[in-house]
Amino acid sequence: LIAAPNSPYAKFHANQGLLLFLFDIIIAIVAMIPVVGWIISAVGGALVLIFRIIGIVNSLKGEAKELPLIGKYRIIK
Repeated sequence: LIAAPNSPYAKFHANQGLLLFLFDIIIAIVAMIPVVGWIISAVGGALVLIFRIIGIVNSLKGEAKELPLIGKYRIIK
């Protein structure tokens, strides 16, 4: 985003990365809850890993596909 601030492609992937980062922070906070939080964080951590792989593959292909579940939200416009 810093290298190409006017690129819609860069903005799209920066937004997806930011959403993924925020999702990861939420999962880390939930992990502090004993037992239930640990289970939720294990599933959430696996989702974060899968979403990261999907995002990397999409960006390397030059595609602007939204991530499942979290990709529809826009923080960077």
